[in-house]
Amino acid sequence: MGKNQHVVKHPDGWAVKGAGNGRATKVTETQNEAINSAKEIAKNQNSEMFIHGKNGKIRERNSYGNDPFPPKG
Repeated sequence: MGKNQHVVKHPDGWAVKGAGNGRATKVTETQNEAINSAKEIAKNQNSEMFIHGKNGKIRERNSYGNDPFPPKG
């Protein structure tokens, strides 16, 4: 399993950062671009993506292959 990906506010726009990484994997102008990049990385690594709002709090979370609470059905 790969690192969870976080979409966070960055001085130059928005950044994609792997959990525990000091540096951004990618910096984009818009949050939507960062979300799309983080989604691809998370899918490739079977990890999770966390989208942070401008205030830094997590506003959305998506799992790609490592859902700790899979749907029951």
